[in-house]
Amino acid sequence: MIANRQVLLKARPVGEPTTDNFEIVEKELSAPADGEVLVRTLFLSLDPYMRGRMNEGRSYAASVIVGAVMVGGTVGEVVESNAPGFAKGDFVSGFAGWQEYANLPGKTLWKLDAKAAPLSYALGVLGMPGLTAYVGLLDIAQAKAGETVVVSAASGAVGSVVGQIAKIKGCHTVGIAGGKMKCEHLVNDLGFDAWVDHRDPELFKSLKAACPKGIEVDFENVGGAVLQAIWPLMNDFGRVALCGLIAHYNDTSLSAGPSWLYMLARRLTVRGFIVSDHMDRMKDFQRDMGGWLREGKIKYREDIVDGLENAPTAFLGMLKGKNFGKLIVRVAQ
Repeated sequence: MIANRQVLLKARPVGEPTTDNFEIVEKELSAPADGEVLVRTLFLSLDPYMRGRMNEGRSYAASVIVGAVMVGGTVGEVVESNAPGFAKGDFVSGFAGWQEYANLPGKTLWKLDAKAAPLSYALGVLGMPGLTAYVGLLDIAQAKAGETVVVSAASGAVGSVVGQIAKIKGCHTVGIAGGKMKCEHLVNDLGFDAWVDHRDPELFKSLKAACPKGIEVDFENVGGAVLQAIWPLMNDFGRVALCGLIAHYNDTSLSAGPSWLYMLARRLTVRGFIVSDHMDRMKDFQRDMGGWLREGKIKYREDIVDGLENAPTAFLGMLKGKNFGKLIVRVAQ
């Protein structure tokens, strides 16, 4: 038996979540059953989608049950294996959630090569966020050379990769982020053509100046005032890849919708997408992203928080934009 610390969903939030919605407990964990692998969590990914999983109601994935471990992607080390193909000491990625140990079915795990890339990258640029950026920009939005691509939450785990892929593909790329440090990072470190601060009281005016020829592609992660500033600048037959709406995740009632007039007059295509529907693209993504990383065409920033006990506070901060880069909890060395 192993003493296992876990972070549970204690109560569903109404509006903005707080630390009172979480509970840290310690429970004993038995040996893995047939076909299972006992994994010690090294890194835990914190992502905006988790806020939606805290709610009750119909969505694209099941809600976390009150009293259950919070859902989340992880990278860990095999402690004991009762599944073929895995041995003690292997590094794997999976979905152990917010806990120090987990017995996971071997068929749900992916082996990782610690020499190929930092292990934590499997939760970011080489994992779900990276694939989201790749599929959203190339398949959903179908960005083409010479087009203007606007990315909201551009300094985050997904947005930062979207902008860099857009540049690789020959697009004029404009990033929207919060604060001078994050905005300058987009241009100075990641190669974006221009940035706009979403806190700018003249947001629309600044965005228009950064997009003198209008916008063909909006990779949308935020919604709210940011999206309202983008609508009037979309060109005819523009495309919106709707990846996230973090400005609305704490809404308790229906918020104002998009400007249907702009969508009609400009003949826009707006498509929401969930990365889990596009796992068939993983092979192509890993080939391309691996090559871009080796060639230095993609740079990636991580924001690492130490200690499982700090996961709730870090998660709440992420929902307010306090992280800088992909947010990861280092659960163990």
